[in-house]
Order: sequence, then C-alpha cells, then structure tokens
Amino acid sequence: MPRFSIVVPSHGVAGRLSQALDSVLAQSFGDFELIPVCDAPDAPAADVVAGYAERDSRVTPVHSPPSAGLAGARNTGLKAAVGGHVLFLDGDDVLVPGALAALDARLSAVGDVDVLYFEHERTPWWEGEPTNPAAPLLARTPKGAFSPDRAPQLTGVALPAWSAVYRRAFLTERDLAFPGDHFTDVGFGGLVALRAERVAALRAVVVRHLLRRQGNRLGLPGEHHAELLDQTELVLTRAAEQDLPADRLKPLFEQLFAAVLKTAAHPRRLTSERRAFFRRASALYRRHRPAGYRAPGGSVGVQHRLLASGSYAAFRTLRAAHRTASRAAALLPRPRGLRTRLRYAAALRLPLDRNLVVYCAYWGRGYACNPAAIHAKARLLAPQLRSVFLVEPEAVGSVPPGVEHAVIGSRKYWQVLARAKYLVNNANFADAVVKRPGSVHLQTQHGTPLKTMGADQATYPVVAAATGSFAKLLARVDRWDYNLTSNRHSTEMWERAFPSAHETLEYGYPRNDVYCTASADDVARVRKALGVPDGKKALLYAPTHRDYATGFETGLDLAEFCEAIGDDYVVLLRAHYFYDQGSSRGGGRIIDVTGHRSSEDVCLAADALITDYSSIMFDYANLDRPIVAYADDWDVYRETRGVYFDLMELPPGRVARTPEELAAVFRDGSYADETATSLRAAFRERFCQFDDGRAAERVVRRVLLGEPPESIPPVIPLAERVPAPAATLVRS
Repeated sequence: MPRFSIVVPSHGVAGRLSQALDSVLAQSFGDFELIPVCDAPDAPAADVVAGYAERDSRVTPVHSPPSAGLAGARNTGLKAAVGGHVLFLDGDDVLVPGALAALDARLSAVGDVDVLYFEHERTPWWEGEPTNPAAPLLARTPKGAFSPDRAPQLTGVALPAWSAVYRRAFLTERDLAFPGDHFTDVGFGGLVALRAERVAALRAVVVRHLLRRQGNRLGLPGEHHAELLDQTELVLTRAAEQDLPADRLKPLFEQLFAAVLKTAAHPRRLTSERRAFFRRASALYRRHRPAGYRAPGGSVGVQHRLLASGSYAAFRTLRAAHRTASRAAALLPRPRGLRTRLRYAAALRLPLDRNLVVYCAYWGRGYACNPAAIHAKARLLAPQLRSVFLVEPEAVGSVPPGVEHAVIGSRKYWQVLARAKYLVNNANFADAVVKRPGSVHLQTQHGTPLKTMGADQATYPVVAAATGSFAKLLARVDRWDYNLTSNRHSTEMWERAFPSAHETLEYGYPRNDVYCTASADDVARVRKALGVPDGKKALLYAPTHRDYATGFETGLDLAEFCEAIGDDYVVLLRAHYFYDQGSSRGGGRIIDVTGHRSSEDVCLAADALITDYSSIMFDYANLDRPIVAYADDWDVYRETRGVYFDLMELPPGRVARTPEELAAVFRDGSYADETATSLRAAFRERFCQFDDGRAAERVVRRVLLGEPPESIPPVIPLAERVPAPAATLVRS
C-alpha cells in the first residue's frame, strides 16, 4: 500500500495539467500513487495523462463525467485510492519540491492523525506577491497532534480541500465524501472537521495554488451561488446534530457567514434572485445563530445585524454605498477621431442586429483563411444572415464578387462593429471594439502553434518587445466567447497562451476543409492558374518569419537549389504574409506565389512542402503529401522565439540542416521514402485530429445557428478520410 494517494481532477485545465503531474512525479519521496481524474478517454486531459501513464506505473487515471463536477471527480478518485493517506491536488496547482517528504516526516512525528492541515501559497498568474492565507490559522495550533477542541479556528470551511492530507481509512469509515457540486470544499472541509478526533498541522507550504487569470469559477456570476447556502446549511445542521460546543460553533458560524455575506454584497455574483438569496441566508442565520452570539464590530457587524433582521432594503443601500466609482469608464469606446467616437457610441446604444455577422482575417488583408471558409459555408446553411467582411483599403480589389465588405476605419466599419451580434476573426479586433452583452465573438486562430504565443511570449525579450502590451492583448482575449482548435495540442497550448473564460471548440480549421473535399480537377485548375508547367513536380517553399531578422530572406539560394535537384521540379515560393508586398521574387523555375490570396490553393498545387518552422506544415499534413523541414537555424529560432515542442524530435518528414542536405533528399528520393512516410503518419496522428472536411459546417451550426453541441456532426476518423489527390505523386 503506497503512503499517499494523490487525486488530481483535470476538467478544463489540460493546458496546465502537465505542470501539476510533473510536480508530483518529481518529488524526492516516491511512495505514492497518482490518480488523474479525466472527463473521458477522449477528453483533452486524457491525451496528456496517457503519456504519463505509459512512462510511470504509479500513474493510474480514472474517469468521471463533467456533469459530476469537481465533487464527482474527487469522489471517483477517492474510491480508486489505495494509499494510506489521500491528498487532493487541483489540476492547475503544483506540489512544491520536497512536499511529500515533509508530509511523510510530519505524519511520522505526530502519529496516526485523521487530518494533517498544511499551508499553501496563492501565486498570482502574472505579477504580484504570493500570499499564504493558511498561515494565520495554523500559527496558533498546538505543536503535536491535538483534538479539534484545542484549535476551534480550524473549522475546515476556511481552507480548501488541497490544504490538508487525510487518512483514507478515516474518510471511508465515516463515509465522508465531497457533497453537492459548487462550493464543495466548504461542505467537505466542514464535515471533516466535525468528524475528526485527532488532527495536526504542518507550518510549511506544500501546495502552490496558481491563480487563474479569469478568476475562480466560483466567483463568476450565476445561480450556482445558491449552493453556498446549501453547503452552509449542511455543515451547520450536522454541527447541531452532534451538539458542537459553543467555542467551536462560534468560529464555524462566523466563517461560514463571512462567505455568505461576501457573496450577498458582491455587485456581480448574484445576477438574479439576490433578494431570495438574502432571505434564505437570513433564515439560516437566525436558525443556527449560537446562543448568546455577539456580532463583530464595524461594517461587518452592521451586515450581520441586517442579515439577522432580514432587512434586505437596508442591506442593499449599504452595499450600494460601498460600491466603488464608475465602472462605465472602462467601457468607453476609443476609436480615433471625435466624430467617429461619437458615431460609434451612438451606434452602441442601438439594439444588436441578430442577423449581422462581421468577419475579418489577418487584420484586414483580405478575404482569406478560416473567416472566409466560415463565411462561404454560412451563405449555404444560413442565408438569412447578412455578412460583412472587413478589409484594408488596398485589399478591396481582392474581395470576391458578391461579398459585402467595409473598409477598416470607415463609417460603415464602426457601424457594423457596433451592431453585429456575431464577430469572427482569425487575429483580433481593434482595442476600441466594445464587447456588447449578447454579442458572440469567435476566434478562429490561423495556425497550429509551434512557436510560443500570447502570454507565453513574455519570457522571450525579442518577441515580447514586438508584442507590445500584454495587458491589452489579454483584454482583447477577454472578448472571445469561442476559440477554435484543429488538434488537441492546440487546445492545450491556447489555454496556456490565452487564459480567459471562453469555450474551446475542437471542430477543426474551416480553411482546411478543402484538403478533404477538393478533386483532381480542382488541383489541376489551381496549378494552371499558378503557372505550374504540366508534368512538373511542384515544391512549395514556405519559410516563416524571424523575429530577430529584418526583411525577408529565404535562407536558401533557390536558383542553386533548383539547379541541384534537376529539371523535374519547380519551386513555389510563398513568403510569410508579413512580406507579401513589393516586386516578385520569382523567375525561371521559381514561381512567386506570396501574393496569391489563398494559401489553401497553393498547398493543393504542391506535390511536396519544404518549410522551416511555419505552421503551414500542420495544415499541409492533412494532404498526406511529403514534407521536408529545412532547419538551418533551429537552435537560434528555438532560443529566440520559444517553441512548444522539439520539432527535431517530432518532425513531419525528413529534416535537412544545410542546402546540400536539402538538395540530396530530393535527388535520391528519400523525401518520400518509407522513413519519411512513417514520420509523416505519426505527425498526422498528433496534429490532424479534427480537420476532416466538415469544420466550417460544425462552426456555422454551433455558433451562428445556435444548435446544441450534441447535434453537431462528429469528427470523421483520420483513417477514413480521403485527402485531395496530388498532381504527380502517388501517396503511400
């Protein structure tokens, strides 16, 4: 039997779950079992956990449905536990180094206690000083094991479940489990403290609680706050049943109603039924108030007295008097120009147009990428919707006939942004755009992340300097309602890079639908439009942007490369979209397709891809055609830009480090041999999970038509998809 069973619920924390698991497995004390609790075998966290379970036999995952909530997940983990003591660790928290050794030493010193309470550190997600809220409660506890009567301040309700380790036999013998759904720590902690006979304290930090940028789920507005009263009633009823002594009942009562009053006075938590919450809390207060209880002094004491008397009107007046000044200032629109600001402000006062959808791609570069694919599908599935594409003045000519558009900065631009219910973008709308109540913002992204993104860029000085204000970036992220991903890797990385309260849609990238729907005729048409000679093999060369370089340099002499590989090939050069201006860089057997509107067309035309670290490799992999990574400066790129995984360890095909190596893989054919095919297959398994040709349909049905998740078409398995045919190469 292991010394510790560590239960780790993982719902909604896939992006940070690895940190939690790593912190456990890296402990110097190794006598434990680690029990991650996943939603389902195909949930985002399950993919993360599966790798750990393969590598370490101490990891034994179990499953609990999301509908069971945090309480259900912990109870499931508890039932699976076989260790002597149980520790509950949230999936986005970590054990500090040496934590388990410290717990083992303390338990050995104090003997067989039911509960060992310990300190925890609350760490701000971005900046600020960590705090240790448990320290004051534990500072006055006896040195060894003691009865709860000797430390009445340890009521259990003021400490989270992961700020203690529990003797498993104590929990099972007394049938103690996490009650309810929300505020389950309050109920569990209170019930445990009421039943415990022998406890102890460790005055050292064991868990580092990493605060979420979007805050605790329990702090969000909603009807779930009524469950705080359920937990309060449960604990106080049990306390009355066992006739809890007055010196223990008073701190229990005060700590419970401190939480209740905080919720009742909060301006945003109770969106409705505020009066009903107050009245029920008042009834509980009077029913369970200890005999002879005297309310505390000051403003808190006034709130106690108003709650006891049931004076909701007076309580509401007091709450309003304490509210801080003008929250409206943060919502003031700030587009440039006084006249524009006034017009935009006026339009914001008009009702939302529930049939208006506004699209934008690449900061207005034109009709492209995921927004364009969603727009096209919406015209078929939701013709009642009016769609407006936002473009820069120089991109107006590239907008297809029949597509309504608005020039960025124009009067129409601000009008449609103010009135549209749906806003769809693959980057971000301007800082001045206001997120109106009832509007729906869909972030489609424009690639799978190899390089660090969002908040993860902060530790890379070159990138951080170019990014600008991370506070402004995250304010834009806060407007998102939905974020689209094309694979589980993206789901995890976006959660880290863009911490917010939006919902992730694992639907695939709509722009990649064409890779499963295009025909041989479509491929031939695109090749002809791009000028690819008949019978030639087209190699797409698509290098990415270098943050540490200025201007576009291919890093490869394409003329020499063409000469080295023979006359059977032509090269399609597509520079990063940062460099799509200026004169053509083509000539001879080099066809510059940088300015072509659709990267999807260019990929369809290519028989193989040569890239360095561009996200185009993840999209192109859907075609199941050869990919070669030309990684001449990988070490510099990795250190300067930051990456999420080692591409050299998990490449999409052959890797070349020099121009000579690159030419050689095409001369000898190894770019498409069995080894290259095997590498590509593994890459596709990991990064082509959701791109099955129906992503745009899923997005339109869920976001624009409001269909329930269960009615959305499921993803077609990778083995059953038939990618668009290549022009000259036979796919293995």
